[in-house]
Amino acid sequence: MIFKLTDIQARSYVLVGLSLIVMAAVVLLLMGRVPICECGTVKLWHGDTMSSENSQHIADWYTPSHMIHGVLLYAVMWWFIPLQPLGARVCLAIFLEAAWEVFENTDFIINRYREATISLDYYGDSVINSVSDISFMLLGFMLAARLPVRMTIWAAVVAELVVGVIIKDNLTLNVLMLVYPIETVKAWQGG
Repeated sequence: MIFKLTDIQARSYVLVGLSLIVMAAVVLLLMGRVPICECGTVKLWHGDTMSSENSQHIADWYTPSHMIHGVLLYAVMWWFIPLQPLGARVCLAIFLEAAWEVFENTDFIINRYREATISLDYYGDSVINSVSDISFMLLGFMLAARLPVRMTIWAAVVAELVVGVIIKDNLTLNVLMLVYPIETVKAWQGG
């Protein structure tokens, strides 16, 4: 009997999580987001951050940031709601990341990125990119749940440093420039 109840609960969490992702995709479509890149293709990886195809495909240089979102969400929930079942915390993380994806694709945030950061060609994400971003957050969350804390922190720091060196942007710089733009940082990123 206990195993059946656990199986039912597990299926319920999966169903809720998938429903949240589908709802985010529907909302993004209703907001006028394109389903896939307007170029007509779906690439597994697109590495040119200074192109109209950035944030239009499955993975890009901002994918590690979404994995770090998952790590951070896991840490916050482990700290504040540790007694909640992992499935409930996963669903909450999916909800929060989905909400961010919707908010990130509003005119307010798109224009903010274009004004305050080097993302002059940013016009928002495709729906497939947003769904992929949610999925990569989920991967980061699950890795944080399974890996030792030190390894998780080390991986996040390395990802931030590598991406920062390669594209002069990462989660830390992205948040900084979105919230409190610094002209010197913007000039360095654009140079």
